[in-house]
Amino acid sequence: MKPYVSLAALLTLAVATGCAPQTSANSASDRDDKSGTLRVWLFQEVGNEPKQKVVDSVVAAFEKAHKGTKADVEYIPVETRAQRVKAAFNDPKSAPDVIEYGNTDTAGYVHDGGLLDVTREFSAWSETKDTDPTARQSVTVADKVYGAPFYVGVRALYYRTDVFRELGLKPPRSLAELATTARTIRSARPDLYGLAVGGAYTYGALPFLWANGGELATGKDGSYAAAIDTGAARKGIKAYTDLFTDANCPPATCAGMGGNDTVTAFAAGKAGMAIGGDFSHAAVEAGKAKGKYAVVPLPGAAPGSIAPAFAGGNNIGVLKSTTHRTLAVDLMERLASKKTQAQMFDAMGFLPTFSDVRDRAAAKEPFVRPFVATLAAGTKFVPASPAWAQIDSSLVLPTMFQEVVSGKKSVDAASREAAGKMDDAFGSAG
Repeated sequence: MKPYVSLAALLTLAVATGCAPQTSANSASDRDDKSGTLRVWLFQEVGNEPKQKVVDSVVAAFEKAHKGTKADVEYIPVETRAQRVKAAFNDPKSAPDVIEYGNTDTAGYVHDGGLLDVTREFSAWSETKDTDPTARQSVTVADKVYGAPFYVGVRALYYRTDVFRELGLKPPRSLAELATTARTIRSARPDLYGLAVGGAYTYGALPFLWANGGELATGKDGSYAAAIDTGAARKGIKAYTDLFTDANCPPATCAGMGGNDTVTAFAAGKAGMAIGGDFSHAAVEAGKAKGKYAVVPLPGAAPGSIAPAFAGGNNIGVLKSTTHRTLAVDLMERLASKKTQAQMFDAMGFLPTFSDVRDRAAAKEPFVRPFVATLAAGTKFVPASPAWAQIDSSLVLPTMFQEVVSGKKSVDAASREAAGKMDDAFGSAG
């Protein structure tokens, strides 16, 4: 989930890396040089200069602390990221020592033998006591830690304050009220979607599933079984797909929409509500909705509750092939530290993964508060399996939603087929 590069794009690009073959070259290096040059790969943002300034200050302090050591930072375009990482895993001589990666990539990268186990160092790092539990989960595979959380992104409910005022509406307090409010807006203002929803918006749909007690899968330590076809999951699927009607968001238009499309519609003044991320704030501010919107946590099934949100974001890790383990881990910790995360929030709007740093950010910037409240209420993550990249790239969940929305299949039939595809992927991942 990030301000300038969509999480969907990161997940799509992760597919190629998830298929990278394991080779003998992936074995851990037996060297731990205490000087020399470390190579660092970070994501290039749209408007990268603020991020680079923060990183430059981190690198300067790192080099000052370690005489005879340099950190060579390269900002990698997202479009070529998958190929670069795959090549690095197979050729340690061209690989970086430290890397930024999407948090849904962790299990796949561990499966491919690319990331270094830093459990010991992470446990000894005093700052990690304040790490958000879901962020910690995003760097954990089979109870071992393979990186440090860098930032987190979640979604909440954007709504048009002028439309709500005009129609005498209040922010919905439950998912049932959300549906009713959406229909009310559409009825009174047929020029607007009530709630902009998308059949291809997986991370906007999942809170409905989770709020109704459903899960994507059950299991742990890389062994999973699909749970998308359980009674609770089906209830959530129905709650979401029922929003695709002419009385809210016409299926002919909305079935093919993704998350960016729904936020774009809201920003352009074409929707009364939308489910958007903290990273969507800049886009909304740049649109026609500027000055006429507010954000609240997406409500859950019970009145007054908050629906569990997907916790997206990025991590910083060390490649197993590094010949500078001690230095690389130190740089990883500096890049993902409380101080750096606070600076990254100021520079880029990235939400910190440390609860105390995040609370200070919310006190400083009011727009962050509903997202912090969402995180505090509890978030969810995808199964920690290398199969997730395959499931996502195969569009298993969007296909399921779209088949229901189009009327081609019932919720039961579509979820049963999706579960079968997920189980096939889990099985092939080992």
